[in-house]
Amino acid sequence: MTDHDVPQPREGCESCQRLLAKNRRLWQRVHRLEADLRVAEWQMAQLRQQVDELGGRVNRNSRNSSLPPSADPPSARRPVSKPPTGRKIGAQKGHKGHFRKRLPPEQVDQFVEHRPSQCEHCHQKLPQDGGEIVGRHQVMELPVRAVSITEHRAWNVQCPCCQRHTRGTIAPALRLSVVGERLSAALCLLSSRLHGSRRAAAELLGEVLGAPLSLGSISARELEMSRALAGDYQKLKARVIKAPVKHVDETGWKRRAARFLWMAATNDTAVFHLDRGRGRGALRALLGEQIKGVICTDRYCTYEHHPPDRRQLCWSHLKRDFRAQHERDGPAGQWGKQALTLTRQIFALWHRFKQKQIVRRGLQRLMAPLKKRLARLLRQGARSGIGQLSGLCANLLRLEKALWTFLYVRGMEPTNNHAERMLRPAVQWRKKSLGCHSQGGCRFAERILSVIHTSRLRGTSVMDHLQRTLASYRQELARPSTPNSRLPLRLAA
Repeated sequence: MTDHDVPQPREGCESCQRLLAKNRRLWQRVHRLEADLRVAEWQMAQLRQQVDELGGRVNRNSRNSSLPPSADPPSARRPVSKPPTGRKIGAQKGHKGHFRKRLPPEQVDQFVEHRPSQCEHCHQKLPQDGGEIVGRHQVMELPVRAVSITEHRAWNVQCPCCQRHTRGTIAPALRLSVVGERLSAALCLLSSRLHGSRRAAAELLGEVLGAPLSLGSISARELEMSRALAGDYQKLKARVIKAPVKHVDETGWKRRAARFLWMAATNDTAVFHLDRGRGRGALRALLGEQIKGVICTDRYCTYEHHPPDRRQLCWSHLKRDFRAQHERDGPAGQWGKQALTLTRQIFALWHRFKQKQIVRRGLQRLMAPLKKRLARLLRQGARSGIGQLSGLCANLLRLEKALWTFLYVRGMEPTNNHAERMLRPAVQWRKKSLGCHSQGGCRFAERILSVIHTSRLRGTSVMDHLQRTLASYRQELARPSTPNSRLPLRLAA
């Protein structure tokens, strides 16, 4: 009803004039209340969205986000446990046992022969030669001092003819360090791979191996090993840069010298890089100015400049994002339920492919309807207008090609678990040692981690490699006329 619909008062009627003025005031009040109501509805919608977002943050855990299980709050859901089967704990009948392998005779230090002295039937004395071995039992023992200590002495001898003195000299290569190559390799392995502190490493070396060393000696050996591994580290990085398929990830690191630990891994090589930043500059320092090949990553924005058709998004991260939506109420929860169902079907097909039940062409054919269903689901979520859900779907639609790279590129996995497994020991080291205190410590960490994990991937002995590398490095230092260059990489391919 408008002012035109109101009956016009008669001339000179004071009652009609009063009613008209009152009606106008009432209409103005209604207009103000309607405007206030629209503002209140908009504010309520904003508050609902904020409450929804805050509730999602409160309910974040390792199942629906990138948080580690150790950061789960007490209210987090416990992992789904399998129902009890009623069987006893431990290995079951028919299970293939795991036993200690008997060492070959050439690796045995001492043999103790147990020969019978007389016949158990006629009690006659038996000969002490001949016969056959019917039983073998090997016992391992740690000596009181497991390390051997060699003292090099330089003598001053007087000639009986001319009465002149001649002094003996100790070779420069022997005077480079008081710790041998293999003990230095074990020391660096203790302080890095086993995640122990330097004090713990010094205590273990002194109490167990009988090699008392100071904390300064341990730091000096780490610095020496870092310099010895410089050439090998550059070769490993060059190999990763040229690799056609690689998994890339990053995590936090403590101390001012470096705030982030980056890593890139192939099927047989792993390279770590410590950097102050988490942007493109750090990524270029790891993989070069122009990234070659296909990379598997999460949805972090630093990787956005890489083309989606040469990138694979980690489906494990996507699964956690879908679960976070499933745990919400309303349409977002229903959308998350459908996305999780679709994810399980995708992983089921991939496991069949890994078990060689289907070939790659069959995998692509079976994945085709799942790709269409996911595209429809993402378009539906992008149009929903629901906070977080619409943004997630819009981002995945923009990177849709990066969801299915694993179907067409050999050697590419749908998840970034390979990189996650490589980073886990480094994270444990960071939590125990609180990162690095200097640039030298950062260089040692990235180089020793690269060599350790590369040796692990290739099935070679890291101790032997560290020993050979350090021995070559010391030989080069003992030759002052030779430039300090590194030898070719000795890691077995």
